[in-house]
Amino acid sequence: MEIQEIKQRFGIIGNSPLLNRAINIANQVAPTDISVLITGESGSGKEVFSHIIHQMSPRKHGPFIAVNCGAIPEGTIDSELFGHEKGAYTGAVGERKGYFETVNGGTIFLDEIAEMPLGTQARLLRVLESGQYIKVGSSKVEKTNVRVIAATNVDVYEAVKNGKFREDLYYRLNTVPLRIPPLRDRKEDVYLLFRKFTSDFTDKYRTPPIQLDEDAQQILINYSWPGNIRQLKNMAEQLAVLERDRIITGQTLLSYIPAEATGRNLPMRLDNQPKEDFSERDILYKVLFDMKRDMVELKKLVADIIEHGGVSVNHATHSQTLNQLYRDIELPGTTDTQFTLQQPVNNNSTNPYNITHEAEEVEESLSLIDKESDLIRKALKKHKGKRKLAANELGISERTLYRKIKELNL
Repeated sequence: MEIQEIKQRFGIIGNSPLLNRAINIANQVAPTDISVLITGESGSGKEVFSHIIHQMSPRKHGPFIAVNCGAIPEGTIDSELFGHEKGAYTGAVGERKGYFETVNGGTIFLDEIAEMPLGTQARLLRVLESGQYIKVGSSKVEKTNVRVIAATNVDVYEAVKNGKFREDLYYRLNTVPLRIPPLRDRKEDVYLLFRKFTSDFTDKYRTPPIQLDEDAQQILINYSWPGNIRQLKNMAEQLAVLERDRIITGQTLLSYIPAEATGRNLPMRLDNQPKEDFSERDILYKVLFDMKRDMVELKKLVADIIEHGGVSVNHATHSQTLNQLYRDIELPGTTDTQFTLQQPVNNNSTNPYNITHEAEEVEESLSLIDKESDLIRKALKKHKGKRKLAANELGISERTLYRKIKELNL
């Protein structure tokens, strides 16, 4: 079957080369009984590909079941998959058939396979290699003829190295790897998907059609979509229901998109617009420019004191104030500067306080890491360790500040 026919049959939208390659692999492997490991981020559509493989295979008339391994408690997953005998454990009041028995002759889709306990992984490996299994609480060997399709959103090979996943099971499942591309790698498909979702939801809720202006289209396409298709679909539904103005502007669209990926797959509407998350270099430039501005203001203050020497303030107070100001805005690696104010010599003089400026030149550090570390320390000290306030001061997100603290060992 051609790729376009498969897309039409299973409701797949998009023309990305990565998507077409994944569909082509699924189409080629479907007629066989080879185990398939589908990898991809959460919300990218892995279960759709398990249906493609099953429906395009000789087992299409047999049963199909999808099992979320991460949603089954560790103590009962063996019973769920392989069944149990009466009295096998407390609460086992009768015999129970497992999924491998009820789906005999069909296909079982094991989603989040990396969440499966190691003991259950050993049982699954035996099923894959010999088609045999034993019910919980039984000693009788049972036979089954089931095709296994597994899926995960984590790096299974990394889990193998960390001892959380059996290496032999990994290679047994990974006979044909099938990677589903994330939405951020399918930018040409984002707007097509959005139009399809909004059309479906406006028909469902009987609301007027939605259109995006040019700015909104660019924001939609360039956003990273950490929740992938699920996130895009959820946002399209919110827009179809909540917005009275059916021409969506970029400003309106931004209110539905989180400022950064927070681990949540679904977007939520925000009251305030998201703040721009600057890079580390931008942070340094911003803070250094602010300090330069403070230096200019300080020079104006000194000039004002010199010009209006007749102010009735104790000269010691002036000296203390100026030295404190210079300490507050001292840049790392720049000239160490100190003002010395002496007792006024002549009230009519343009420099009544006889201000002298002593400077000691030191070698300037050009390391961005050192400057960045120093700026973060000062921000944390200023706000007494409160990371949220320090992050706002630096113009970055709290999450970025936390990462930099760990990287710089602050």
